[in-house]
Amino acid sequence: MSTDTDTISTATITGSAGRADLDRGAPAGPGSPRVGPGASGRTKPAWPAVVSLGLGIFTLVASEFLPASMLSPIAADLGISEGTAGQLVTATSIIGIIGGPLVVSGLPRLDRRWVMAGLTTLAVVSNVLVALSPVFGLMLASRLLLGLAISGFWAMSLAVTAQLVPADRLGRAMTVVNTGVSLATIAAVPAGALLGELFGWRAVFLGAAAAGVIALAAQLTTLPSVPPTGAPGFRTLASTAARPVVALGILSIVLIAGGHFTGFTYLRPAFQSIGGFDAAVLAALLAAFGVASFAGNLLAGPLADRRLIVLVIGAPAAIGAATLLFALGGGSLAVAVVAMLVWGLGFGAVPTMVQTWIAGVAPDRLESAGGLVVAAFQVAITVGAAVGGAIVDSVGVQAAFIGGGVAAVLGGLVLASARRRRG
Repeated sequence: MSTDTDTISTATITGSAGRADLDRGAPAGPGSPRVGPGASGRTKPAWPAVVSLGLGIFTLVASEFLPASMLSPIAADLGISEGTAGQLVTATSIIGIIGGPLVVSGLPRLDRRWVMAGLTTLAVVSNVLVALSPVFGLMLASRLLLGLAISGFWAMSLAVTAQLVPADRLGRAMTVVNTGVSLATIAAVPAGALLGELFGWRAVFLGAAAAGVIALAAQLTTLPSVPPTGAPGFRTLASTAARPVVALGILSIVLIAGGHFTGFTYLRPAFQSIGGFDAAVLAALLAAFGVASFAGNLLAGPLADRRLIVLVIGAPAAIGAATLLFALGGGSLAVAVVAMLVWGLGFGAVPTMVQTWIAGVAPDRLESAGGLVVAAFQVAITVGAAVGGAIVDSVGVQAAFIGGGVAAVLGGLVLASARRRRG
């Protein structure tokens, strides 16, 4: 099938385009209803199915971060260094750069219900293998399977969710899905540390596998048949990335998320060199960031459905303001608290913001666009951490925070400009 046939229903395209016009403050075009059906023509949201996707992404992301809380016992058990054990986390991020586009393009005709269930099953298998692995090599290979599952599941979640809800509920539905990310980010490390002390690290991974089975059961129970939105394929992925508006959007994602990780990756040395805070204060401030990030995600959905432009400009601006405030705050605890809360609110809104945005500018390529968004986030994590490290070593930690904030704001401006293009 030609790449030009990678389309979804006219109703969806009309509804999404109308919503994008309304976001700019312009009236919807002729025949563009304010409330339109989703990609399946659905007029009522299938919330249980959406929740099952959120549960799935929660178990996947929680599994991704579990090793970070148990590096010492894992290293001691396998006779390796803690630095080597840390590659169990790195491996999932690296495969994520290619995993999302690979899953989207490599399975062009399979019912998406079974794709999502298959990816959840892959995560269950990965966790079981990690729990039972006698050697590090097998554990590392198992974590690569998890990286493929995470990136593929997240890449497909936008297109699948779009078929479960009306067009004017997509932002709120993506908030439900992304709540799984927020909760996992907040809970995975402390829960893993506590449960690892009580039951051992291998039991924790078996528990994560059990949680994956629960998510899988929820998906099989609630997800309807979800046909592919056209025939993605690798050619379609490339042609989607070549669209000027999509290319600018991907660039903006790398700038926003990369700017975030340029500073966030080096929070600990920043706390020590700028503020001189001890470990307990650091933990409290990180917890504040997590709670604010969760709140930002919850606020993003309704706002994305009604006034997306506010998020497009406001979320990156919040990241930029927070990093600047933290860098120049002179070690004040009060300033640090405010900065972390604002930062969390801003970054917590970013996933829902960019997914809703890409649905508005590429409604006929939701699967390909979703894969590109996931790849952009993974590139941003890698590039942001690398650039931040180079700045910290050559100039200083404050410069890394300021530079990251500038990049995030610039990304928001690029995204706001790209929304006005249709090519």
